[in-house]
Amino acid sequence: MSNTADHQHHGRGDSRPAFEGTPATALPLTASEDRQFATLAHFGGILGFIPSLLIYLIFKDRGPFTAQESKEALNFTLPPTALALAAWLLSLVPVIGGFFAVVNALIWVTITIFSVNAGIQVNRGRPYRYALNLRLIR
Repeated sequence: MSNTADHQHHGRGDSRPAFEGTPATALPLTASEDRQFATLAHFGGILGFIPSLLIYLIFKDRGPFTAQESKEALNFTLPPTALALAAWLLSLVPVIGGFFAVVNALIWVTITIFSVNAGIQVNRGRPYRYALNLRLIR
């Protein structure tokens, strides 16, 4: 004998989802958080393009300032990071390696200087535009 109470368990064959959590849409960033993540996107340039890419992908729909500034930082850091990787690989070649090691170091120093400068400006609430930026991602 089966009654309806036996069919309300969460076992196999249940049509309800196994996980019932919060909605997939996240809350918008506060003005302070928006400025904070925009700043981190630029400071993250010290490590290459990955930090700005992650911030852009995660927070672009939650804060307009973060979306704008993380995209700017991503566009700025992507090409030199690729060049630095190529220079690093070429630095492993015996005869020409020393030259490319210096080139690699110069690329990282340049990225660091520009990223820190941009991060300081953005932390003050001012949008920042890099003078030399391909803006590949629109």
